[in-house]
Amino acid sequence: MDASLEALGPPPFRFTPSVALPLRSVAYSLPFRIVATVLVFGAAAWLALLWQSGKLGAGSSLASWFVAGEAMMLYTWWCIVRSVTTLDGEQVRQTWMWTKKLELRELAYARVIRVRGLDWLIAPRLYARTLLGKFSVFYAAEPEMVAEFDRLAAQLTAFRRGA
Repeated sequence: MDASLEALGPPPFRFTPSVALPLRSVAYSLPFRIVATVLVFGAAAWLALLWQSGKLGAGSSLASWFVAGEAMMLYTWWCIVRSVTTLDGEQVRQTWMWTKKLELRELAYARVIRVRGLDWLIAPRLYARTLLGKFSVFYAAEPEMVAEFDRLAAQLTAFRRGA
């Protein structure tokens, strides 16, 4: 980066990892993925039963709404099941319906949000905001990634306070 541009704003944040990078983690816990699978395919089975019993008139607009809703649920389920969060020395990113990514050098604020005692079900997440105000949320179900998220948030807080 051009030195004259760096002088216009605060210095870029540099993360010092404690493990070999890149670090990868499934974004959502196995129990959460199982619950999502049961809900989505349970709804699909219910839709098939309604269709088969004739309670959803074939070709009716009601049937179209149910099918569209199930299609959206299936796509969201697919994204949940395959979502992976990656942390390297330059950025954090997560595959989702689109790939979310955030450059570490642009971070202004980071906090790990979790529901204590339910980490096994509800994946902890990194809430991050850039110097320009853009925010993103990255989920991680594996303890190694959550520990790195904690370290990243602590290092960033110390860096922004000038410690």
